[in-house]
Amino acid sequence: MALNGTHRFTHLLMLVTAIIFPLTINAQSSLSQKRFHDLAYHQPDSWFEEDEALAIGDSVVRYQQLNGGWIKNQQWHLGANRAEHQECSTSGIGTTIDNGATFDELEYLRRAYLATGESRYRHSFLRGVFYLLDAQYENGGWPQYYPLKEGYYSHITFNDGAMVNAMYLMKGIGKNQAKYVELELDEELRSRCLDAYLRGLDCILKCQVRKRGKPTVWCQQYDEETLAPASARSYELTALSGHGETEGILQLLMDEEDPSESILEAITGAKEWLMSHAIKNMMVEHFTNKEGQPDIRLKKKKKAPLLWARFYDLETEKPFYCDRDGVPRDDISKISYERRMGYSWISDSPSRFLK
Repeated sequence: MALNGTHRFTHLLMLVTAIIFPLTINAQSSLSQKRFHDLAYHQPDSWFEEDEALAIGDSVVRYQQLNGGWIKNQQWHLGANRAEHQECSTSGIGTTIDNGATFDELEYLRRAYLATGESRYRHSFLRGVFYLLDAQYENGGWPQYYPLKEGYYSHITFNDGAMVNAMYLMKGIGKNQAKYVELELDEELRSRCLDAYLRGLDCILKCQVRKRGKPTVWCQQYDEETLAPASARSYELTALSGHGETEGILQLLMDEEDPSESILEAITGAKEWLMSHAIKNMMVEHFTNKEGQPDIRLKKKKKAPLLWARFYDLETEKPFYCDRDGVPRDDISKISYERRMGYSWISDSPSRFLK
């Protein structure tokens, strides 16, 4: 169809805006120093009415994949490169819920719609929700990637909050929580989301590892068919999670308004296990090593705050640390510098659940 003069001018203006505006955003240090996640969750509501916020929202809509999800690690406010993004989306990387992908975009779209009432943001949000509903396994778990990718990507994934993030969204929509009311989501969708949330709860309870007949904690990943603990990357062996994944699940369960006996048992069992498996009288010491690099090691210190390892052996229930060679070690100093400093091996954060 031929374009008349007015339409040609409008079309040209849209193209220029799409090319120039990301550069304008990129030049503003107040935004360029932030992550997209920070914009989605921490910018004031009024900011979403501004032109720069709308331009970012339009990038989020534009690069949403046909299945309704997004690929990960995209900083939409720094300007999206269409050719690069198209290459990523067709090279097998795929849409995912890893590293906050899809959830960050959905939160941004939700806030953009509430601020502007622009239907394109609501429509894109709905497509993303349906993507998550389609991705859920019948047993209630969520894979890291959908459509499914061969390898650990298809495992039920608690790592980095992947499944827990999906659960919070399903619960929020299913119970029509305040932040979703103005989206005016229909009853059928809310019912589907609530069912997804309840099936997810059932999956979580089934995945909790039991030792000596008692519930303990959770693993990072599980086989999508057998629900048996599973490994991921070479240094992420099948193991009990002492922080991170277990913390996220515990918080989700503790947020239940009317917890069942099964949920109460799961919470109690996990808290008791954490208490009995804390690393005591040790502290993480930061020092400069022989190569002049910042480094860490565990050092004895009486009455130091309790610590927990990221991984505990499934059989011995003792902490271990692992390099890219896949060999577990009992001392963090025995793994390579790159892995020692490039992963969250030790934390004191579970202490907040034990108060």
